[in-house]
Amino acid sequence: MLHKDEVAGKVDQAKGKIKQKVGELTEDPQLIDEGLDDEATGEVKEGVGSVKRKIADVADSVADKVRRS
Repeated sequence: MLHKDEVAGKVDQAKGKIKQKVGELTEDPQLIDEGLDDEATGEVKEGVGSVKRKIADVADSVADKVRRS
């Protein structure tokens, strides 16, 4: 299951891509830049969420092994 930060990151990436396209259509360089920033922020959030999910999975696995001992 995805971590909430992974989902938020994907949303930010999509939002950024939309802003970039709208910026291109309206020839608005500021909107294009905002879109690029949102997309980059989303990639970082998604990566952080992925790491958090993996850490939680390892912690759960260790806890299961401790309980079985």
